Amino acid sequence: MEVGTVLVLPSPLVGSGAYAVLAQAFRDAEVSAEVAEPPGGLTSGGEVLRAFAAVAERERPDVVVAHSNAGLVAPAVADGIPLVFVDAALPAGEGESPMAPPAMLGHLAALADGHGVLPPWTQWWDEEDVAPLFPDARARAAVEASEPRLPLGYFRTTVPSPKGWERGPRAYLAFGATYAVELARARRLGWPTGEVEGARHLHFLHDPAGVARAVVELAQGLTGGGGAARPV
Repeated sequence: MEVGTVLVLPSPLVGSGAYAVLAQAFRDAEVSAEVAEPPGGLTSGGEVLRAFAAVAERERPDVVVAHSNAGLVAPAVADGIPLVFVDAALPAGEGESPMAPPAMLGHLAALADGHGVLPPWTQWWDEEDVAPLFPDARARAAVEASEPRLPLGYFRTTVPSPKGWERGPRAYLAFGATYAVELARARRLGWPTGEVEGARHLHFLHDPAGVARAVVELAQGLTGGGGAARPV
């Protein structure tokens, strides 16, 4: 398929600003790109789904690109549009999917303040794990300046998965092993897949052009055969 336009669904945990470099990399490759904006004051995954779906309905891009937590709403947002997951969570094959796995809720509950509000996402983890996510201090400061603080209750809400969505035109690009389970699932489903070995979750900040190129290559293969994984 030809890829002329993409809609990037950002993680609501990080904010849309972090994806500006990726959107520009698509444009540099002569692919029109827009980053959807998560609504402010989030309390549920449903709010993200509705906001993103409104953009997708208006723009009708050739491809929807979903990163991280945005993967959970992506099938309902895409509504038949080809979809590339980029180091993203995958929702259930059908039915409702929680915005965080049950095993993670205990960790998040311990981080919440007295009002049930979480710190920004980069403060959820040890510094030794966070620092390598960014290419430099300037990039980190720019991302952290716009990180939202979400309520713990957001992660207890669920979003619907359209029946049969896994059989649509889907692909998966993984950054290292963080989403190894999801990558393995994509392979079992026969989707085109790619893996940037040794990369970390925000790899598009380090190599936006390479990530944009890999996404376009995966999307171009969605109407063809083959779901074999390949290094990128």
